[in-house]
Amino acid sequence: MKKKDLLFFLFLAVIFSPFFLSEPVLRFYLSFNHEHGMISAFFKFAILATMGELIGLRIKTGTYLKKDFGIIPRMIVWGFLGVTIKMALVIFATGTPVFMDYCGFSLAREAFNGSFSLNKLLVAFSISTAMNLIYAPVMMTLHKISDIHIQQTGGTLIGFFRPVHIRNIIVNLNWDVQWNFVFKKTIPFFWIPAHTITFLLLPDFQVLFAAILGIALGTILAIADLSGNMKLVNKNSYSYSKIKIYETHTH
Repeated sequence: MKKKDLLFFLFLAVIFSPFFLSEPVLRFYLSFNHEHGMISAFFKFAILATMGELIGLRIKTGTYLKKDFGIIPRMIVWGFLGVTIKMALVIFATGTPVFMDYCGFSLAREAFNGSFSLNKLLVAFSISTAMNLIYAPVMMTLHKISDIHIQQTGGTLIGFFRPVHIRNIIVNLNWDVQWNFVFKKTIPFFWIPAHTITFLLLPDFQVLFAAILGIALGTILAIADLSGNMKLVNKNSYSYSKIKIYETHTH
């Protein structure tokens, strides 16, 4: 482990240790989280999900910070997304069991609100599946658009509030990686199982666990970017080889 990695994890330990070592701090957090869930969601995602992106940046570039990374704009974006994720958790956890009852899966609401059972696990899995198939692709695409906008404006706070050229970003988005990796692989194989666990937790801990998963998201996005870049390099190499072969045969 390099010195910068040690300092990074030491910094994290200093930030989070009071919640484990001080009972008054923990009680304050639990109380604030229960009474102000939306505000709490903003700050949890702003901190934890951005932290995940810092780890992702470390994987991609070997450093935790770059001049154009835009840590403050990214925290704002993740805070906003955190609020929408909290909304999605509430909406899908409430609506999906009702829909399951409507479709004939009787007592879905009772099973979900009861103690752990196979029926509760099935309902949690159904909630997670509905949320990740309906809400997650929109959220992931919105995050990618904001990510590109931050890069295009140099990572500055002033640049962040400039108009977002959504059409140009969407047209030039790497849909191969977005669809074939982010959607087709991470949603069914990671996010649906992970959020099944989320919905088995008490409501006050669901957003915290979802925000912690944001750290995993940063790593996943880093892998996605590396995968996209590797495919682009391979494609360019293949095209270059075809040109050289053509030139050899024509000369």
